[in-house]
Amino acid sequence: MKVLAISGSLRSDSTNTALLEAISRAAPESVEIRLFREMGDLPIFSPDLETPQPPDSVRRFIEAVDCADGLIISSPEYARAIPGGLKNAIDWLVSGEAVIGKPIALAHASHRGDDMLASLRAVLGTVSSRFNADIFLRRPLMAKSPGEIEAELSRPQSVEALRDFVERFSAFVESSQGEM
Repeated sequence: MKVLAISGSLRSDSTNTALLEAISRAAPESVEIRLFREMGDLPIFSPDLETPQPPDSVRRFIEAVDCADGLIISSPEYARAIPGGLKNAIDWLVSGEAVIGKPIALAHASHRGDDMLASLRAVLGTVSSRFNADIFLRRPLMAKSPGEIEAELSRPQSVEALRDFVERFSAFVESSQGEM
């Protein structure tokens, strides 16, 4: 199974990116999780650029989503809302087929951010009939150093929680494949 992980943060020491990387490491061998690292390369969405030959970065992003069996998204909250880069990436998917019916789950690297999560859940529930709000992982990593984050996510209890999250999501993806 192939899963595309998308971080809503472009920051190099992002806690959400670190969480997705740890999820990838904890995944069973049957689940390949690839982190999409080119979100910052996407131009601002414009319907005028939605042509048979979109910008290369947009084409690569849409192909990555299309080739994935499911998506895991982890995002910070910026001013109580979805970060602009993540919303822009989602906007690039709205009029196409790549995300329709795509199984999607959320992870979150903070003890707060509920306003953003509510908005993101509404958006994802609109773009995919297979967004599953019940499969959710929250690890409070905010304000920790990269070393502290690594230590926290390497603890046996954390690895078990990450693996459980991936296993629940992969079971959902497998059950969704007959419906697509």
